[in-house]
Amino acid sequence: MLFLFASQTTNILVTVGIVILLALGTFFIVKIIKKKGDTLKKLPMALLYLTLFILYVGGIVFGLYTWNFDFSAFINDFFGDVVAFILDKIGDIILTIVIILIVSFLLKLLKVILKKSAEREGPNQKRRITMLKVTNSLINYTVKIITLLVILAIWGINVLPALAGLGILGLVVGLGAQSLIKDFIAGFFIIFEHHFDVGDVVEINGFKGKVVDIGLKTTRVQNWKNAIKIFANGVITEPINYSKNPSVAVIEFGIAYGADVQKTIDILNQELPKYQERFPDILEAPTVLGVTQLADSSVNMRVIIKTATETHYGIERGFLQIIKEILDKNNIEIPFPQVVVHKGE
Repeated sequence: MLFLFASQTTNILVTVGIVILLALGTFFIVKIIKKKGDTLKKLPMALLYLTLFILYVGGIVFGLYTWNFDFSAFINDFFGDVVAFILDKIGDIILTIVIILIVSFLLKLLKVILKKSAEREGPNQKRRITMLKVTNSLINYTVKIITLLVILAIWGINVLPALAGLGILGLVVGLGAQSLIKDFIAGFFIIFEHHFDVGDVVEINGFKGKVVDIGLKTTRVQNWKNAIKIFANGVITEPINYSKNPSVAVIEFGIAYGADVQKTIDILNQELPKYQERFPDILEAPTVLGVTQLADSSVNMRVIIKTATETHYGIERGFLQIIKEILDKNNIEIPFPQVVVHKGE
């Protein structure tokens, strides 16, 4: 009796020691994994996880050994059942593997075909990229669901109750997730009514940027600061698409009241077209509209230039400098703000 108690005490102490060692080993390995530096460059992440796995398996095996666990009987029973199961289901296993390989190959082939089609240049390339992304996503999910049902049927599982359950679950989810359905419907109309495409510059709820991704649920827009904002499609009600038509660069400036307005217009009409070659995104020659406002200190004038979509910002800055140089060269004054004071008698 005393010997049995001493043996159990030893087993308990050994088990507690194993648990402590496993806890310490896990702590140090996780600490190494989280640590950033040269350690991870020299020691692959997979090796750390493998070490952790071996540590746990070894600890469990050693703990069971101290409690006189019969490994031989367990291994014989376990592998005997596994071998019997494999021999009984060898046809189903082979068929499942073949189906998975075929489906994986087809999905990979589809991805390659869609990618090649998206890379093909053409007038509707952005539209084609948008449609191909959505098509790839829909086909991917549909094929995977059908494959899962086929595999379950091969293994003798009745999929009809599962389909009925999915129908009921879909109804319940539909009643509880109306906003999600609203996003899907809105996304459907955004894509198929061609509101905007991937690559278009849009303004949604005051946020302006390039569309980087369109899905059935959300749309991602990236602004000039590289910040990406994600919009639920259901809240996109009045988007502004700047990519449908060419842009217009608007250059406004002022000359002194003493300057000759018509002379200024003639000089600009003569000189500005000479600089058009500097900017390949200009579609039409600059047009001097003339006087737009008689301001307090200047006669304000305006020049417009039709440009490629969303390229007008740099052209506006460039032509402001060019106009300044032309006016200085021809001694046409650009006045400072000034106030005229009249003294009474």
